[in-house]
Amino acid sequence: MDIHPLTGEFLRASKETSFLEHKQEQTRALLGFTLTFCTVFYLGFFATDVAALGWGPAALSLLGARVLVALTAGTCAWLAWRRPLSVRATRLVATIAESVALGCFMFITVQRPAEFHWHAMSLAIMLVVVYLYIPNRLSYASAIAMLATAGFVPLAAQHSAMSFADTLTMGMLLVLVNTFGFLAARRYNRVAREEFRSHAVLKYAAERDHLTGCFNRRYLHYQLMGEPGQEGAKPWLTIILCDIDRFKQINDTHGHGDGDIVLRGFAHMLQAATREPLESVVRYGGEEFLLVLPGTDLGDGVRLAERLRQTFAATELVASDGVPRLRATASFGVASVHLAQAGFTDPMRDAIAAADDLMYQAKRNGRDRVEYLQLGALAQAS
Repeated sequence: MDIHPLTGEFLRASKETSFLEHKQEQTRALLGFTLTFCTVFYLGFFATDVAALGWGPAALSLLGARVLVALTAGTCAWLAWRRPLSVRATRLVATIAESVALGCFMFITVQRPAEFHWHAMSLAIMLVVVYLYIPNRLSYASAIAMLATAGFVPLAAQHSAMSFADTLTMGMLLVLVNTFGFLAARRYNRVAREEFRSHAVLKYAAERDHLTGCFNRRYLHYQLMGEPGQEGAKPWLTIILCDIDRFKQINDTHGHGDGDIVLRGFAHMLQAATREPLESVVRYGGEEFLLVLPGTDLGDGVRLAERLRQTFAATELVASDGVPRLRATASFGVASVHLAQAGFTDPMRDAIAAADDLMYQAKRNGRDRVEYLQLGALAQAS
C-alpha cells in the first residue's frame, strides 16, 4: 500500500510531488475562490458587531480586525489567482490566511463575551473550512484547527458566563468537529490519490508496450508527431530506426519465450541509452524500435547507433532455462533533419520514412550495420 493510512498522502515523496504538481492549477483555483468567499463574509459579519456593540470604539476595533483578515485573505487570494505559485508557496499562503483569520476571530470573541455559544458555532464552521475547503497539507490544517480549539475553550471559560457543563459540552462538540473534519479530509486525500494512481496506470497502459515498457505507436502518433523540437534545444531532430536481425530465426530456434527475452533485453538497452522524457523509445513493430532524439544532430545520432549496435552484438542474454546463450545483432537506419531548413512540412514523418529506408538498406548490405543520411543533403554511405 503506497498511501499513508493516517494522512491519505502518498508514502513516496516523488509520487506525492507528482500528484501535487498535477493538481496545482486546480488547487490554486480552489484556494483563490475560497479565500475570496471568506473575505466577503468575514467583512459582512461586521454588521453583527454593530448590532451587538453599537457604533463606537469597540465596534471600530473589531472592524480593524476584520479588515486585517480581509487584506490578508484578499492578498492571498490574489496571489493564488494571478501568480504561478509553487506547491510550497500555496501551502504557505493557505497557512497564513488560516492563522490570521482564526487569530482575529479569537480577538473578536473576547470583545463580544456574551455570545460564546454563537462563537462556538462560528468556529465549528471555520474549522470545516480549514479542513475541507482551504487546500493545505492535512498535518498543517490539523495543527491550526486544534490549536484554535485549544485556545478557544479556555477563553470561553474565562470570559463567558457559561456554566462548566456548557463549556465542557461546547469543548467536546468542537473536538468532534475536529475529528470528523480530519476524517473527511483524510478520505478526500485518499480518494484523490487513488484516482490519480488509477489515471496513471491507465495512461501507462495506453502509451506503453506491455512487453518492453517502451512507448507504443499510439503515443508516437498522438504525442510525438508534430512536436519534434524541445524549447531551448538545438534545432535538430534525429530518428533512429532499428530492427533485430533474423528475429524469426531466434523464435524458431529458441522459442517465443526466449524471443521475448531478446526483445526485452534490446529495449532495455535502448531505454538505458536515452534520456526520457527528452528522448523517446517507441516499439515501432514486432522487432522494430524507433528512437526520437530532439536536439541531436546526425553525427551524435550515428555515434549513438554505432554504440548500440556494438553493445547489442556483444551482449549474451540469459535464456529462459537460466543459461546465457542468446545472441543477436541489429541493423540501424539514422536520419537527421535541421528543423529550420525549408522544404519540410512534416519533418518527423519525413525523418521516420528515411530512417526506415536506411534500416532496410542496412539489411541489404549485410545486416549488423548502421546506414545514415542527412535529409536535404546527399546520402552518406557508412
